[in-house]
Amino acid sequence: MNAFIRPRPVNAPALRLIGFHHAGGSAGSYHRMGRHLPDDWDLLLYDLPGRGRRHAEPPAGDWATVLRRVLADLADLDPSDEVPTAFFGHSFGAVVALETARALAEAGRPPVWVGVSGHLPPSVRPPYRLTELDDPELLNTLVTMGGVPRPLAEMPEVALRLLRLTRADLHAAESYAPAPDRHALPCPLTVFGGSSDPWAPRPQMGGWARETRAACRWRYFPGGHFYLLGPALPKITVEVVSEIRRAAPRAVWGDPACA
Repeated sequence: MNAFIRPRPVNAPALRLIGFHHAGGSAGSYHRMGRHLPDDWDLLLYDLPGRGRRHAEPPAGDWATVLRRVLADLADLDPSDEVPTAFFGHSFGAVVALETARALAEAGRPPVWVGVSGHLPPSVRPPYRLTELDDPELLNTLVTMGGVPRPLAEMPEVALRLLRLTRADLHAAESYAPAPDRHALPCPLTVFGGSSDPWAPRPQMGGWARETRAACRWRYFPGGHFYLLGPALPKITVEVVSEIRRAAPRAVWGDPACA
């Protein structure tokens, strides 16, 4: 269970929301979401190797390894646990959420909903390769995007560790190539984004509809690529709850007052 953090364990949950972090990030990005979920929903936050309680593990550097590791870690959960699941991922985490959901759907265990945030549709190739930047350029880009506070970036040991993790995640992200014959998800999909995100501009996000044969909806919030970090997270969590309730059976709705 070192791969997961439960900010507020729930006994006999009605639903489990699993969060996947952005490149260079960690489960801590979503920790505060637990305060704004229904009381009977479990929040399970995933850490890729190299961070959190997995800090001693080498980070994965290619997409196939990432997906294989995520599926293995999910399989380590209680196999008798039949709690409905929903996935949410931001940036690189959006692709992790999508392809994990696709793999589980093909195994007959689809989630009830998938939320993807801050990432171009798989059918659109990004016009940039962040791995080609040298360390100062990459660090400055992360600060400018709002993903790293400048004071942290100016601490050499922190910056070195952050760059190591981010580069591994970015190599995995840039090695991702969706299968041309991939099956669309059987569950609803909601696309989230920042209204001024230059890395996932709104006019290019329509292709996400290709990834599901159920409903696909779009939700935008003020801000850039890391629009969801900081004070906006509670409001976004409320919207996530609303989207899951729209998609999932009423039995998993939880107490509306908690959202």
